[in-house]
Parts: sequence; C-alpha cells; structure tokens
Amino acid sequence: MATIAPEKPEFRTEPKAYEALVAHLAEHPEEQWQHPHPYDTSRSDIYYEDRWGPIFAEMRAKGPLHYVDESPVGPYWNVVSHKAIGHVEALPELFSSSWEYGGITILDRLDDEQLVEMGRERFELPMFIAMDRPKHTGQRRTVAPKFTPSAMGDMEKEIRARTGELLDSLPRGETFDWVDKVSIELTTGMLAILFDFPWEDRRLLTFWSDWAGDTELAMVRSLDEQRQGILREMAQYFQMLWMQRAQDEGGTDLISMMIHSPAMNQMDPQEFMGNLVLLIVGGNDTTRNTMSGIIHAMDKFPDQRKLFEEKPELIPNAVQECIRYQTPLAHMRRTATEDIELFGEQIRKGDKLVLWYLSANRDAEVFENPDKLDIARENARRHLSFGYGIHRCVGARLAELQLRVLLEEMHKRRMRVHVAGDVERVRANFVHGFRKLEVEITDF
Repeated sequence: MATIAPEKPEFRTEPKAYEALVAHLAEHPEEQWQHPHPYDTSRSDIYYEDRWGPIFAEMRAKGPLHYVDESPVGPYWNVVSHKAIGHVEALPELFSSSWEYGGITILDRLDDEQLVEMGRERFELPMFIAMDRPKHTGQRRTVAPKFTPSAMGDMEKEIRARTGELLDSLPRGETFDWVDKVSIELTTGMLAILFDFPWEDRRLLTFWSDWAGDTELAMVRSLDEQRQGILREMAQYFQMLWMQRAQDEGGTDLISMMIHSPAMNQMDPQEFMGNLVLLIVGGNDTTRNTMSGIIHAMDKFPDQRKLFEEKPELIPNAVQECIRYQTPLAHMRRTATEDIELFGEQIRKGDKLVLWYLSANRDAEVFENPDKLDIARENARRHLSFGYGIHRCVGARLAELQLRVLLEEMHKRRMRVHVAGDVERVRANFVHGFRKLEVEITDF
C-alpha cells in the first residue's frame, strides 16, 4: 500500500446514495424503463413496490430458466428455481463468478469501445467473491478465521451487551425509524468492531456501503465519477488504517489479517478497494435488511409474532426462516465459460445467468406455503440467502448470531414492535430491504 500523510483528511458524508439516484431519475425520466420485457426482473420498481413475487412465481411455474433478450442491462438468463440455482452454484468452473467476465451483479462491465466513447478509464473492483479458484480460495481463507464457531463464541458477549444497551435506549410511546435506530446502528457497529474502525466515524461505513452496494446507482453513468470518488475516499481512509496496523504484529481485526496474509498483502489499490466493498456491503446491507425484515414480517404475520413470544426456543429456527423470507440479497450473477445445455435450454459461452435467490426461497417445490412466514418451518435452513457452494457467504455465522441475539434480547425485554408509520423499501435489484420502517414498541 502506498504511504499517505499521517493527518486524517475530511471525508464527505453527503450526498446520500439514494438521494443522488432519486434526484437523477427526476431530472432524466427518459432513463427509466418504459416498455420492459415481462420477465425483466432487473428493473428496480418491482422491488420498491413489492410486486416481484407474482412475476417470479409465473416463471417458476413455466420452468427453471427464462431468457430476457433485451433490457437496460443487456440480455440475460433468469435462473429462478431452487434446484437450478444450486446446480449452477455447484459448477463454478462452468459458471464463473470472475469480475473479468462481469462479476456477481446483473450489471455488465463496459467494454473498451464504450470507455473510449465516454472518455473514461476502466474502474474495476476485484474482490474474492468475484474471483474463481485458485485466487478466490487464498483470499477467502485469509478472512475466514474471523467467522469460525469459536470466533463467534468470543464475540457473542460483546454483541449481546451492545444489542441490549441499544434496545434499552429505544423510545416508548412514540414512533421512530427502526432502520436507522436499530438495524443500521447494530450492523455498522459490528463492522466497526471487525475492522477495529474508529468508533466516532462508524457511520462512514454506512455511507460507503450505500454508494458501493447500489447496482441501480452504478447504472447511472453520469454519477460514475462521483461514485468512484467516494469509493476512493473509502480506500484512502482504510489505507490510513493499513499503515497504522502494519506496525502491529498482533492485530486480529480484518485489516491486520489482510496485512499478514500472503494471499492479500500485495493487493493493488483497486483490489483492496473491491475487497473492502465486499466486506462492508456483505457485513452491513445483508444483516441490516434482515433486522428490518424480521420486524416487518412479524407485524404482517401476527400469529408468528405470538408464537415467537410464547416459544422462545424457536428463535434459532426463526432466524433461518426470517433470512429465507426476507432474502437480503436478491441475486448473484454467473457467466457461462462454455456452451452447455442446462435444464433443456442451450446456454452459450459468455451468456449471463442471474441466480435469483429471492425466487428460490419462495419455491413451493421446496418450501410449503412459501409466501408465509413460518418460524417453526422444518426446512427453513434450506434457504439460499447465503448462496451455495464455494461462494457461500463467509460471514453467515456472524449474521445468524447477530439476528439470534437481537430476537433473544427483544424477548427478554418482552418487546413487541408494531409497524406504525411509513414503510419505504430499497429501490434496487441487488440489495433487498427497507430504507425506512417506522415503528412503535409495546410490551407483551
């Protein structure tokens, strides 16, 4: 890593990513989808308006794969059944995750001709989830020890104390935004602990996560320079931490683990930036949106909230069911490395396959009555929210721990959380969750 000045510069915290996107679309309504393909599930309005379910259900009824020949993100295959997604994930050599072919999101990389036409340089963010073996293996192995069962045991006491303290601070008898006061605060705090990040600056992690993880925003080319500038500021901050930690041999935070790993300590700046994006978005948006999704789902299904209140022994399974029901990351993308027949469809080398976890988790062939929250569901653990195979989420255990502790501490305080105001969903096709969830707390 390059040496930088020891003084910490000022880092921007505005504009918020979502506000920048909304402002742009208001000025350029012609850029919004006008006549979408009926199965073009790349469009964000169906998630913002929560009407994606019937579209995927219709596709699943007709078959596991469906080709979209034209869309703002180019042609692609929708892979919508639980079985088909598991099959594709189990063949990482045939279906690549590498950023060199397009990576893990539905958005294609610009080709050289497009870059020349726009007068831009290539801006890639390689990260280990968007790599194939063997490089993926070495980099994943570097951070994996932070998420082992023993590591989770070491962290649980601190997570429980922070969660309890936060719940005790929540207002009673008034409406507040659960997303901001609980979901963001708990997950951002957890990230700060994992990185040993300066506590007073922890909300920068939320700001960066929103700019990095919003694929809808990445499609707006006029915001490219602003987005890249913000991500470079993120890298600058972490480079500053890198230089500090390089002097310490005993650090156990994620940055120190990268420094002392042969697989990661020679990363170029963009690869460093890419892996930061992976760890920040993976550790922030996913758990954050499930923490909000739990509250919304239990309010929607009061019989399940009552079951949670009466049978706290169901909490570990309730965590799995809420992760299934919410599905905080809607999709992952793969690229075919050769011609192959897949479930009766002819896939060509270079074809883009979008694995809709959101759809797989509502597959009636696997989950009975899949559109209902059922915290006693026997096979809730079969959800694909964390992916499958070599790219299964490395932080899955930590997410499960945070969610379990949240439900246990809520139950201990006999907290019942009601949706009592505005509900605003994320306008995106990748991160699936809530931007605002106004609630009120009562007792049970």
